[in-house]
Amino acid sequence: MSTQNQNVGYLRDLKLSAMLSAYELQGQNPKLHQLMFDDRLGMLLDAEVASRQSKKVTKLIKTAKFPEAAALEDLNTQSARGLDKTMIAALSSCAWITRHLNLMIIGPTGVGKTWLASAFGQQACRLEMGVAFHRTSDLYTEIVEAQLDGSLPKLKASLYKPALLILDDFGIGEMTPFTAQIILDVADRRMRTGSLLITSQYPVEKWHGFFPDPTIADAVLDRVVHQAYKIQLKGESMRKTRGKNSLAEE
Repeated sequence: MSTQNQNVGYLRDLKLSAMLSAYELQGQNPKLHQLMFDDRLGMLLDAEVASRQSKKVTKLIKTAKFPEAAALEDLNTQSARGLDKTMIAALSSCAWITRHLNLMIIGPTGVGKTWLASAFGQQACRLEMGVAFHRTSDLYTEIVEAQLDGSLPKLKASLYKPALLILDDFGIGEMTPFTAQIILDVADRRMRTGSLLITSQYPVEKWHGFFPDPTIADAVLDRVVHQAYKIQLKGESMRKTRGKNSLAEE
């Protein structure tokens, strides 16, 4: 067996698929044979590392369960939505996540809060941070079901673990005393382990009233609001605008 075939076999057995592809391409390009061994090896390692990083990001995005694909680079409605370009650029580094700070995205229905939250979440995934996305009303249901079937510890662990937990549409759905306590547990734990991104069509001043117990409301909001950046979105509902455009085209 030739050395080349043996190397191919080893790379295949070790499941270094990207490195194998790069090795085979090197074999087809005589010019690369003139490079130093370390240079050629470096190219093979670069290919494998890039492939693994890409697979990891893809897995993180899939695990987060975003409702839609979104990327901050596609954000082109700053003026229409009242966004501060400088602030968006600063937040896109996701340094606020590593510092365990929070982000609130506030605005009327249909202005793109969920899209923007998904874009920040997917940016965090590209930086290899774990993210979990939950619609708040669905999470309340999940908490009740987990309490009944005994899976509550597992659910709580899934809310504690990611670097970023996104709660979409806060203020929609009924919060019971039990779910409020879980939200407090999550907010308290995430002060030390990660960040929260909360979207809501209601101003922050109204959030206190969503909790059945004012003491728990004080505790949660103290942990979330006072260490958070805030983005205020403006404008008409994009769904309404698209509907008008569609009717105009008919």
